[in-house]
Amino acid sequence: MKLVLLTALGVGGATIFGAIIGFIFKKASHKFSDIVLSFAAGIMLAAAVLGLILPSIEYGGKYALIITVAGIFCGAVCLNLIDRVVPHLHKLVGVESESHNNADLSKVLLFVTAIAIHNLPEGIAAGVGFGSDNSAEALLIAGGIALQNIPEGMVIIGPMLAAGVSPRKTFICAMLTGVVEVFGTLLGYFAVSVSSFILPFALAFAGGTMLYVISDEMIPETHAHGHQRGATYALLLGFAVMLVSDALL
Repeated sequence: MKLVLLTALGVGGATIFGAIIGFIFKKASHKFSDIVLSFAAGIMLAAAVLGLILPSIEYGGKYALIITVAGIFCGAVCLNLIDRVVPHLHKLVGVESESHNNADLSKVLLFVTAIAIHNLPEGIAAGVGFGSDNSAEALLIAGGIALQNIPEGMVIIGPMLAAGVSPRKTFICAMLTGVVEVFGTLLGYFAVSVSSFILPFALAFAGGTMLYVISDEMIPETHAHGHQRGATYALLLGFAVMLVSDALL
């Protein structure tokens, strides 16, 4: 349990660490951001397949393939449904009453809120990984997610400051996106601890949410600024790093 708690704090803390870097390098180039985010996407892709989906098949028993495929699609559909309600959540952030460019601010808050919401299933994925009793593999999954959280924390800062949000509120918003992930990690761990019966589906569900985030959010973002080739090689490098790490451990 201590390891799970430390992992949860580490996964959530990675977002805060990224936010601190974002304050230091407020004007990081799109090329740099795209390459870092693509590398993280490669890490997450390998973590989803090697650490969640394949173990789901392993633990699924007689109906392993059916359970795994159903879990993957349920995870993706769940995030798709979440995406549909995200535009209605930006009022909850509580900064729209200040004098800002409303169009830019709404767009930025929508982006930050989307990150926070997506961090919940990502946290659950990190926690669910510990249900397989393979701590090394679970830590690899959590490490991949944490690495992805660093550029996420970085990209929050610049747009919020540019939209006129104060540095204090900007940092608080970034910190809250990390806290969501801590909660998700603990939720995922306790869910599979209560009932091992749901472990195969939970692993596949978590893998599906990660695949959705990679395909729907990360890859389009990294390919939108003219640095597609560098982003593609960065993704492949991230995947290879995770693959080698998994093989060595």
